[in-house]
Formats: sequence, C-alpha cells, structure tokens
Amino acid sequence: MAARAARVAIVGAGPAGFFAAEALLKSGDPVAIDLINRLPAPYGLVRDGVAPDHQAIKSVARVFARILARDEVRYFGNVTLGEDITVDQLRARYDQIVYAVGAQSDRRLGIPGEDLAGSHAAFHFVAWYNAHPDFRDAEFDLGCEDVVVIGNGNVAIDVARILVLSRDKLATTDIADHALADLRRSRVRRVTLLG
Repeated sequence: MAARAARVAIVGAGPAGFFAAEALLKSGDPVAIDLINRLPAPYGLVRDGVAPDHQAIKSVARVFARILARDEVRYFGNVTLGEDITVDQLRARYDQIVYAVGAQSDRRLGIPGEDLAGSHAAFHFVAWYNAHPDFRDAEFDLGCEDVVVIGNGNVAIDVARILVLSRDKLATTDIADHALADLRRSRVRRVTLLG
C-alpha cells in the first residue's frame, strides 16, 4: 500500500514558494501541495518586481507554470492569511506549513526628507509600473526634469532606466498601461544615482 501523501500548505506563491514546492516534489516522498497566495495571480516578484524590459529574467515563470501544472499542486489565490484563513485552520488541515510570504514593504532609510512629498520607495514605484494591484492607483509626480535615486543595486538601476528609457522601447515591454501613459507625459530628463 502506498504511503499517504503529506499535505503541505505553502503560504506565498512567489519564487520562494515555488522553489519550496519544487524541492518537495523532487524529494521523492508523496506530497499534496496547496499554494496559498494573497494576490489573485501567482509568481510574486517575478511578476511584480522584475523590470518590464527584462523578459529573460521573467522567463522563470515558465518553470513555475510547470510546477502549477503538476497533479500534486493546487493554487488558491485571493486568500489572505489572518482574514480568509487562520493559522489554526491551516494547522488543522495540513501536515506541514511553509511560510514564503516575502517582503511586504520597503526598507526605510532613516534619513531626513524621507517622508517629504515626491520621495518614494522603489518598492512602490516598481510595483506601480509592474501593475501590482495594491499600487494601481499610486501617483508619482513625473513633472520634474531631475530625479535622484538612492542606491546602486539592481532595483535602483531598473528604476533609473525605466525613468529615462525611450517610451517607444517601453511600449514593447509588458509595462503596465497606466504607467506607460504616465511615463509618456513625464518631463524627467536626468536621473542621478546616489549609492
């Protein structure tokens, strides 16, 4: 007689959640996995955090889609832990729970002026131009010619590039329509990276 499949809930359907599911599937042990995600669509930062002109990086979504297509995996979107389902309910239904919720906010710098109008976290700007549903109505004043981006990592460089990239080039990417419309009206001409 075959062993009963372990019932596993993975809370969060971004890269960490999918890689956890993949590891469980490759373990050789029988498993039934439910991916539970707050947003309607899966893939987390692959969908909402990668610059729209970096399609090669976003191609990992194909790997995730193959995981979702497995008989042992089910996806439940639009389910918020603590609102739609509790930890106690998860514990009652599953043998194991993996929390892979990722970063839910930006990291504050703790510098003067951080809260002034016109100062924005990259997290919000990136989510906005990638059509994250929580940031669809975010507004950014793009009426200035000069912008300063604090940081010199991948996200800072992505933000700077999106601000100055040709609008025709941006139109060939999967940038959010509302962001492209706003960027077409942008007066930004210079971006300074401080890192």
